Amino acid sequence: MPRGNDMTTKVFYQGKADDFVIFVDDVSAAQKWRKDHTIPLAQVVSGWKVFVTHKQGAQGILDGASNFVLENEFGTTREEDVVQQILEKGEIQEVTSAERSGKRNESNGGNYTNTFQV
Repeated sequence: MPRGNDMTTKVFYQGKADDFVIFVDDVSAAQKWRKDHTIPLAQVVSGWKVFVTHKQGAQGILDGASNFVLENEFGTTREEDVVQQILEKGEIQEVTSAERSGKRNESNGGNYTNTFQV
């Protein structure tokens, strides 16, 4: 997973029953694959995981899609076929990951200072 402020490219597919997301290496690789299916998917896809957002859109919480959900939406549980359908019909999006913030080490104590005097 990218660190804060890194560009992430994903393909969002709005299905009948759910919304799906896959991650790709970059926009140009996905667009080249759409024109030329002889390019191996391994050079386009960043990991072979299909995510589902439970109808929360492209910014929803990502969960791994179950075989049941894939079968209902795409008619197959074979991830290569599902990824191809999402790449063909989905919307390519580039997003910047939010920078991580907050306390780095919780074992250092609370986030407040004691300001009372004795």
